[in-house]
Amino acid sequence: MKLLTTTLLLTILIGAVSAQDATIMKYDLDLTQNLDTLFVTLNVDGKLAEENSVFQFAATAPGTYQTMNIGRYISDFKAFDKKGKEILVSNPSVNQYKLSKTKKVKTITYKVAETFDTQVSEYPIYLMCGSSLEEDHALLNAHTFMGYFEGLQKAPISLSIKHDQAWKSGSALKFVDGAFQANDFDHAVDSPILLGNLTTADTTVSGTKIEIYTYSQNDKLNSSLLLSEMSAMLDAASKFLVKLPVDNYTFLYHFEPNQPGTTGAWEHSYSSEYVLNENDPTPEYLSRVTDIASHEFFHIVTPLNIHSEIIESFNFVSPTPSVHLWMYEGVTEWASNILLYRGEVIDLESYLANAVARKIVVDENYFDTSWSLKKLADESFNGGEGARQYGNIYFRGSLVAGLLDIKLLELSEGEMGLRELMLKLVDEYGKGKPVSEETFFDDIVAMTYPEIRTFFDKYVLSNDPLPHQEYLKKIGLQVSGEGNNIRVTKMKKTNADQDKLFEAWSKNKTL
Repeated sequence: MKLLTTTLLLTILIGAVSAQDATIMKYDLDLTQNLDTLFVTLNVDGKLAEENSVFQFAATAPGTYQTMNIGRYISDFKAFDKKGKEILVSNPSVNQYKLSKTKKVKTITYKVAETFDTQVSEYPIYLMCGSSLEEDHALLNAHTFMGYFEGLQKAPISLSIKHDQAWKSGSALKFVDGAFQANDFDHAVDSPILLGNLTTADTTVSGTKIEIYTYSQNDKLNSSLLLSEMSAMLDAASKFLVKLPVDNYTFLYHFEPNQPGTTGAWEHSYSSEYVLNENDPTPEYLSRVTDIASHEFFHIVTPLNIHSEIIESFNFVSPTPSVHLWMYEGVTEWASNILLYRGEVIDLESYLANAVARKIVVDENYFDTSWSLKKLADESFNGGEGARQYGNIYFRGSLVAGLLDIKLLELSEGEMGLRELMLKLVDEYGKGKPVSEETFFDDIVAMTYPEIRTFFDKYVLSNDPLPHQEYLKKIGLQVSGEGNNIRVTKMKKTNADQDKLFEAWSKNKTL
């Protein structure tokens, strides 16, 4: 594909950042030279200043909660002036290149090793947050091959990709005259791209356009099958949220057998990306895929709508933890499970077994319960024990969210649970209005009840044992067994208060 130079695209991109004298980053990515290497050319359309002399690659990316140091994968970094004369470049740190004669720089070229097949001694990158280039497909996350000039993180970007012309491509990014468009570096990172021999499917849910793109190495799975399996979940999510907060959404699926690292999924504002082992499409496996999709899809609420200033103005240079990881991942995991129950996609027995009992077993037997949710957040970017304990955010975090839901329902006599609180928070905050790292707990208390302050102190900021039996009893449920044999079931005899609270807990209420 040719690098796009049309006046139309320049007009669109410049208009997106106002009428000022904008500097546009025009990336040309070649995927045809080597299966293990991405060849990058960056043409600077505009002027650089001396304060733009550092070219920065990402140390981390939003929602990954891991140190990545993308500079480790960069090689043969060169800078040139408009006449093609090479300009001296130094490499002062792993993720930074320092340019001399910055004002004369017009073109930068470099090579990027794809992360799937590149061995590193520390900080391995999760597959869904990395890059893959093979004969029949490519998975591209912008932070793995793009950088930005210091001071120009907000400069608009166009991306032209040279690849097999038979390939299809999927992304939430707009594609105009042969190039993907991004408002800035953050927008590009927020919008992964899947290319190759893909199947596609689409639908509309409550006015939101849903698209699915799927790569399956052995053609065991396809987009139509996945859409069929996910339809009930999407409808349930729509009912849970009353109105979906996006007008379009893209699912990108990458299936290969025996994946070489940590599989999973990664959320974005208008898309989510899945790197999963390619298994036979049994009902059990498809149910698991749908469960993961439910979690990622609910991220359109948090952190993509409700988030603190740390995510609003993301620091790609130095990983910065947020104390509100309990909400970003814990509440999201809870919501993605309970919306399936309340939307009648799964029954009560299945919900209690998988979303409550199993999570209690994992939290108490496979992780260190002395780690509070705050400590999980604080240590999330650290290797070693921090990385190992981080996974409990999906178990303990979800359990704490479930207890908070019950507490809120109890205090409000069934009128407001955690779902209703989240919907209020969407109205109060949302994109462009971040919550405070420092005061958000107090803000929630002000919107709810004084007792919620004690709840946060005990179960988010500290590591008090979780009161499963006490709280579940309030809605007529009980915990039995121990070790790996925990069960959560309905009580045989309940009173009127328990029945009323269970009824409120079981249903999607409308504010």
